[in-house]
Amino acid sequence: MTPVSDLTLESLHSTATSIFTGALAGCNIETAFDRRIKVDGHVLRRLMADGSGPEQIDLNAFKRVYVIALGKAAGPMLDVLLSRIKRRKGMRGICCSNQLPSKRNLRFRYFEGGHPLPNVESFHAARAALALLKKARKDTIVFFLISGGGSALFDLPLDQEIGLEDTRTFHQVLVASGAPIGEINILRKHFSAVKGGRLAFAAPEATKVSFLLPDVPLRSLDALSSGPTAPDHSTVEDVRAILGRYDMASKLPVKVREFFEREDMPESPGNKSWKPPFLPRLAEAVLARRIAAAATMKDEDHAFRDSVFEILLSSHDLVENARALAEKAGYTVAVDNSCDDWDYADAAKYLLQHFNTLRAAHPRLCLISAGEVTVTMDRTPGAGGRNQQFALACAIELDRFSGPLTIFSAGTDGIDGNTRSAGAIADPTTVARARAFGFDPEKSLAEFNACPLFTSLGDAVVTGHTGHNLRDLRLLISGIPEKSI
Repeated sequence: MTPVSDLTLESLHSTATSIFTGALAGCNIETAFDRRIKVDGHVLRRLMADGSGPEQIDLNAFKRVYVIALGKAAGPMLDVLLSRIKRRKGMRGICCSNQLPSKRNLRFRYFEGGHPLPNVESFHAARAALALLKKARKDTIVFFLISGGGSALFDLPLDQEIGLEDTRTFHQVLVASGAPIGEINILRKHFSAVKGGRLAFAAPEATKVSFLLPDVPLRSLDALSSGPTAPDHSTVEDVRAILGRYDMASKLPVKVREFFEREDMPESPGNKSWKPPFLPRLAEAVLARRIAAAATMKDEDHAFRDSVFEILLSSHDLVENARALAEKAGYTVAVDNSCDDWDYADAAKYLLQHFNTLRAAHPRLCLISAGEVTVTMDRTPGAGGRNQQFALACAIELDRFSGPLTIFSAGTDGIDGNTRSAGAIADPTTVARARAFGFDPEKSLAEFNACPLFTSLGDAVVTGHTGHNLRDLRLLISGIPEKSI
C-alpha cells in the first residue's frame, strides 16, 4: 500500500465532514415547509397537493386546533408551524422529543422521551396525546408533526399490564434482532396504543394534517415513527411470522410474549380483516361501542379519509445536497442506495468493492450512499452504533486499498446507537493507529464497541443534536479535492 501523508488524510477527513454538515444544513425545515404550504391569513394552501385531502383548509372553520409533535425534529417543526399559523385561540398541543427546547409555548406540554429505548416521559407523552385527542370533534383540526425516532420517544403499550421495563426490553430485543426496520415497525405497530394508525383513530371525527420528516424509505412512509397516523396494512399473521423468523419470542419478557400469543390479539387500524380489539379493562357498554366502531377500521374510513399527508424533506434531499457539494469540490459523484437495510458487514464489503471498481476509472471520486444498515447483536453491546460499526468494518478491509481515500458514515440526527457521536471516519491508517493506541479493532467490532476506538483516534463524528433525522449518510471518497467547500 502506498503511504499517504497525514496532511492528505486530514484534508480528506475535512472534506467528508464538510459535505455531510453542508448537506444537512441545506435541509432547512423552514424552507421546506414554505415549499409545501402557504398560510394566507386564516387559509392554509397546499402548494404541491398530491390528491390526498383538500388543496386548501380554512382554519376559521375549526373551533379547536391541536398539534401533536413527536420525533427528533419535533421542536424545530413545531416552531416553524407556530410561526406560520398565527392563531392562538383554541390551540393546544403536545411536543415530545429527545431534547427539550429552551423556549416553550405556554399552550403546549413538552416531554423529553427516551431514545433508543423509551422512558417514563415517553409513556407520559403518549397518554397526554391520547387524552387531548379524545376531546377532538368535527370542529377540530389536528396537525401531526412526525419525524424519526418517535417509535421509542413516544410509546405506550396497548396492553396496560405491560410496564416500562418490559417495554424497554421489547425495544432492545427489536434493535438487536437484525430485522430490517420495516419488520421491526410491524411489531411496534401492533404492540403500541399510539402507532399503526391508532393515534389518528383516537380522533376519528377531526380533520388531520400530517407533516412528515421521514427517516425511512419514501416507499415505506407508514414506518415513520411506526406510522401513528397512517393506516396499517400489516397483520397479526405478519407479526407472528416475524417473531419466528428472528427467534425473538423466547427473548421477550413474559407479559410481552403473552400479549403476542393471545388469540384475540387485535389488528391495527387499516384495510384488512377485522378482529375484536384488545380492550379488557373497558366497561361492557363502552366495549360494545368500541367494537362496533372498530369493525369499520379501513383506509376508506372517516378516520383516515379526511387525512392530509405532506412530506417536507427526505434523504433524497440530503443526497442531492451532498452531490452538489462533492461536485463543487471537483469529484465525480456516484450514488448507490441499494444496501439500505443490509447487514453492516455486507454493506461495507459491497460498497467498498463498488467504490474500488468506480475509482479505477475516476480517481477523484465520491460515492454517496444513504439509508440505514442493520446490526445483529449476540451479546450486550459496548459503546457504538451502526455507523461506527460500518466505519470500523470498512477500516479493517482498507489494507487492500491504495491511494488517498476515506470512509465517512454518520446519522443525521447526531446520535449513533448508545453514544454521543453521530458516526465515524475511517482511512487506510485507522487500524494501525488503533493498534498503536492499544486497541484490537477486530475485538472492538465483535463487541460492538467501536466508539472508544474512534474517539481515541479523534475520528469520531460529533455534531450534537441536529434537530433532524433524515437517515444516515455514507461517503466513500478517493483523491484530494480540487477546491475546498
